[in-house]
Order: sequence, then C-alpha cells, then structure tokens
Amino acid sequence: MSKNVIRRKSLEPRSPAEADHEARDGGVQSVDRALSILETLAEDDEGYRLSDLAVRTGLSASTVHRLLATLESRRFVQFDRAESKWHVGVRSFTVGASFARRRNFSAQAIPYLRKLRDLTRETANLAMVDDEFIIMLTRMESREIMRSLTQVGGRVAMVTSGVGKAVLATYSDEDVGAVIRHHGMPRLTEKSIVRPSDLFKELERIRKQGYALDDEEACMGLRCIAAVVYNDCAEPLAAISVSGMTSRMTEDRLPEIGQIVREVAGELTVALGGRMPASG
Repeated sequence: MSKNVIRRKSLEPRSPAEADHEARDGGVQSVDRALSILETLAEDDEGYRLSDLAVRTGLSASTVHRLLATLESRRFVQFDRAESKWHVGVRSFTVGASFARRRNFSAQAIPYLRKLRDLTRETANLAMVDDEFIIMLTRMESREIMRSLTQVGGRVAMVTSGVGKAVLATYSDEDVGAVIRHHGMPRLTEKSIVRPSDLFKELERIRKQGYALDDEEACMGLRCIAAVVYNDCAEPLAAISVSGMTSRMTEDRLPEIGQIVREVAGELTVALGGRMPASG
C-alpha cells in the first residue's frame, strides 16, 4: 500500500474566486484560521494529516497548507516526515508555558507575600521582567495608608524601580548597558539615578548586600526594597519587594527590612524549586 505523503513545497492552485475572497477577508481572518489550526492540533498529541486538518477546520487543503507553512516558519507547528503529520511546535509551547509560569508561581508566592507584609507591615509585591520592563504580577496590600505607584499589570522601566535594579544586579555590565541604550534613564524625581556610572555603582552595592533600594527615585515620599527570586538554573525568575511611605520606612529600618526581604526571597526560591546563585 502506498503511503500518503504530503507534498509541502508545491501548493494547490487557488481559483480566482478563492483568491479574491481571501484578499477581501484580510489579515484578521487569516489570524483566526491559523489559531483554529493550532487549537485543532492541540486536541490530539498524535498529530493530524493535512487532509484531516482541512476536514476538522472546515478550510480548503490549500488554505490549511499555506497557513501551516507560515506557522512552521515561526516554529509554532512542526512536520513529522515519517508519519506525514503536523504537530504543535516549540513556540506554541513557549507561549503557553509563559502563561502557566506566571499563573503558577504567582499563586505559590501569595503565602510569602503575606508573610513579607506581616513582618514589615508594608505592601508586598511580586514582579517579573518582560521585554526589559518590570511587570507587576500581584501584591499583598499593607493595612497602613499606602499610595500604590504601579498597579498590578503595570509596566515600569527597570532602572526606575527597586525590583528592576534587583534584577539588573544579576546582569552583566554589557547587558545592563543594552537596557540603558534601549530605554534610557528617565528622571522621575530629583533623586532618580540618571547617570550610567552611578547606576553601575548602585548595582555593585546591591550585589554585596543582596537587596535593592528605590529611595524615592520613582516617586517622592515612597521607598521600595526588593530581592530576586531565582529559578532552577540560578537565574532571575522574578523579584519580590516591600514598598511604603518614607515616614514609616525610615532610614534606620532599611537594613532590617532589607534582610527580611532577602530571606523571604530565598524561601520562595526554594519553594519554587529554584536555587540561589553561588556566592563570589
């Protein structure tokens, strides 16, 4: 029995009517059809042949093949030559895993944020890096009066936040320089760090003490102390912090709070299956 092999290079010719119809549909329909293909592929780990995908999605074989070629070029799907079947690709896994990681470790972090809040009596925050910005994932609000500078889901520049500087302290000088070139060093307050040389000195201090301090650099009247949470490769996964008004987070309290934040970050690292980087 001859094997039904999919010819991937030559596409089935489209009729003028079909070509005109697809041109009028525009890109939105193509996106919808591509996502339909991905959803169908995700239904069965065994994969699908081209003809099966066409039947399952209700699209013509030529349309399915054309969309698969685009998805394959971006590694969202992959083709098994031995079985002549299409499967979900590595990029689809990467996108899905990003969502899962964010949800999972946010939920696991809640008891540690609560502990951090109760020990310091200040608002505890969980954030992560996304495209060289800090994204606020969740927070545990203080019972004291507090002005929230960044809402959950908000984005801030790495150089203007305590959590951002905590993560930057794990980067090489070259990588820090790249972040500065891409996003600059905005002056948000009179205490903002706006010179690279000053930032590099600050990052060296952070590496030695194990926590970062935003000393009214993003908003006058507010301080933030942050430390990194590491993954299983001893690389930064996220950062936790406490933030509060300078009238409560006084200079004499900063070392004590910094030590608490550092210790809780270490506990959360272990709870998430991560490991601290080797010292020295």
